[in-house]
Formats: sequence, C-alpha cells, structure tokens
Amino acid sequence: MRRPSPLPSTPPAGQRREALPERPRRREAIPEPPAVEAPAAEPTPSEPAAAEPPVATGRLAPVVPFDASPTPADDAQAEADAETERPLGVRDVWAAARARRRALRREVRRFTVRQRRRRYAWLGALAAVVLVGLGAVATAYSPLFAVSKITVLGTDRLAPAAVEQALSGEMGTPLALVDSSAVKAALVAFPLVESYSIEARPPQELVVRIVERTPVGVVKTKAGASLVDAAGVVLGTTKDAPEGYPVIDAAGGAGSRTFRAVGAVYRSLPADLKAAVTAMSATTPDDVTLTIDGADVVWGSVEDAVEKARVLKAAMAARPPSKVEEYDISSPDAVVIR
Repeated sequence: MRRPSPLPSTPPAGQRREALPERPRRREAIPEPPAVEAPAAEPTPSEPAAAEPPVATGRLAPVVPFDASPTPADDAQAEADAETERPLGVRDVWAAARARRRALRREVRRFTVRQRRRRYAWLGALAAVVLVGLGAVATAYSPLFAVSKITVLGTDRLAPAAVEQALSGEMGTPLALVDSSAVKAALVAFPLVESYSIEARPPQELVVRIVERTPVGVVKTKAGASLVDAAGVVLGTTKDAPEGYPVIDAAGGAGSRTFRAVGAVYRSLPADLKAAVTAMSATTPDDVTLTIDGADVVWGSVEDAVEKARVLKAAMAARPPSKVEEYDISSPDAVVIR
C-alpha cells in the first residue's frame, strides 16, 4: 500500500514560497477541512532543548484521503501485464490466428453484403424457373394430357374413320410422347395420303391434317386401269377406267420424267380445260400433247403454262375443237391452228 505523502512544511520567514504543482481533482468535490495549527514540539527530558525555528502562522494544505484498494481497471492491467510477461506458446499463436481469420471474415461479409443479396436474388429466380419448368414437364407427361380423341382433317376421297382406326394405337399416350414414326407407318397404308402433319391440342386431342394425292389420269396395265397422280403413284386399280380422268400414254411409264411432265401440264390447266381433256401423250418431256373433244393440242414443254392456257382458250373460242384437227401452242406467240 502507498503511504500518504507528508504535509508540506512551512518555509522560513523571509523565504519565497515556491508554487506547488496542482494536484488533479476528483470528480466529487471534497470539502476543505478547517485549518489546524501545528503544535509546537516539546523537547524530551533527555535531550536539551534546541533552538526553536521561527514558525510562520498560516493555513496548511488540505489533507486528501487516499484509497489504496485496487480497482477493476488495476486488476485488468495487472492481468494484462502478467500475460505480457508470460512467454508465448503454440496455443497463443493458434488463438491469435483464429481471431485474425474471424476478423477478416467479418470484414469480408461487411463489404460483400450487397453482392450476396444480389446473388441470392438471382439464385431465387433461377430456382423458380427450374421449378416451373419441372412442373410443366411433369404435367405434360402425366395421364392428364393423354390422347383420348383423334381428329382427321383434309380428307376427300379417303374415309376419316379408317385413318382414326389405323391410329388407334396412340390412344392413351401422353401428347408429348406421341411417336411420329408410328403415325407415319400407319399412314403409309393409305396411297391417297401425299403428306400429313400432326398437331397436339391439349388436353387430350390429337389432330392429323392430311393432304391427299391429286389424280391426274389413268394408266392402262395388265391388271386393269390404274388411277395415278402426277408423280406416278398408283392410287387404285379397277377393271374399267374411272370416268372424269384422261388416259395417259407416256414413254417410260409411270414415274418417268416424261410422265412427270405430263402430270405437271395437267395440274397447270384451269378447271374448265381439265374437264375437257380426254387423253394425254408424250414421247419426251418437251412434246406433251393433249386431246380435247377430238382435237389435238400440241402443248410442248411445261414452261409458260399460264400463257399457253390463255392462248388455247382464245383459239378454242375463235375456232371450236369440233372444226379443228390440231392447235399448236408450243410457242404461245405464234399459234398454229390446223
């Protein structure tokens, strides 16, 4: 414990009193004790009385009480001093490194809070899109969207019920799992089908749009009269030639270049001329000849089909086929009528 500092002695008379340093004041004001005069020291009997120094009368410095008990700050300082004096070990180094890492992590989190919020927002949006996609896929492949109705459109000579019966194997199949190759294999059995397309109409309808082949004439074979289209595909064979279609005689038979040229010429004719044609023949793709009401029409190649049809209709109006043997319109700029 600290001892209280001695009171300052009274300087001798005539000497200049030096200014003492000002002591720091406590927060609480301490009342100033009354001035006490120091009693004169009495000489002991064993000692001779010494000459008394001159005593100056005046006020003495106040006595300040001093609390010597240790404070919590002193205890903490003492513990810190003890820790400082203790030698460092591996545990201390490890603890300091861990504290440093924690501080760095706190600083990183503090400076990257906006970036993390933005990342969380993007992740949330992506998760929502993924969930919606998975839900849509699961719903599309569920029995809720299975085929329960087949609708056939675009047929004229082909019976829709027959097509629906051929595609009955797709009943109960989810619309997303309809096998296009199986549909194609079922429609191959119908020669009248030139092309087709399938359309899924949720929740449970499958629509099949069919484009039928257009017959252009009749080809005589050993089996009878075969109705064919412009590509030479046989659409049906009967004993007698069906009415309303011309008889085709093309070098190379059905499917040859000459036959395809004849079919292209027939398909380019207006409806009124188609109905009037009774026969078509060609030895090459450039010398197609038509027969209309007993008169021959030398058409030539497939080129300028629209202009040739206009010129032919004008020539027939000027001179009917019953009075003409041949119309040569192979060159539409120079029509020859015989």
